[in-house]
Amino acid sequence: MTTLGASKHSEPRTLADAHDAAASIRPAQKAPLQEWLAYYQRAAALYAEVAEIDRGHHHEALAMAERERQSAEQIKARISSQCSTDEEG
Repeated sequence: MTTLGASKHSEPRTLADAHDAAASIRPAQKAPLQEWLAYYQRAAALYAEVAEIDRGHHHEALAMAERERQSAEQIKARISSQCSTDEEG
């Protein structure tokens, strides 16, 4: 399982633990896009893993994983756009 700091003693096992873990690793608002991309990718993996453990919140955790994947894709597009703009300038 992905270690994200939900607790210093155990891996996240519930949706609530996953929320706490994701919050604990969230970058600063003005962090570079690469940090945000890594965050969204890790959070998506975390929620997907928890969906298989916390079966009572399976669908909600899967929805959270998908939301984080979509956020990662948006960040990738922004990074790509910045790279192509930098190459032009």
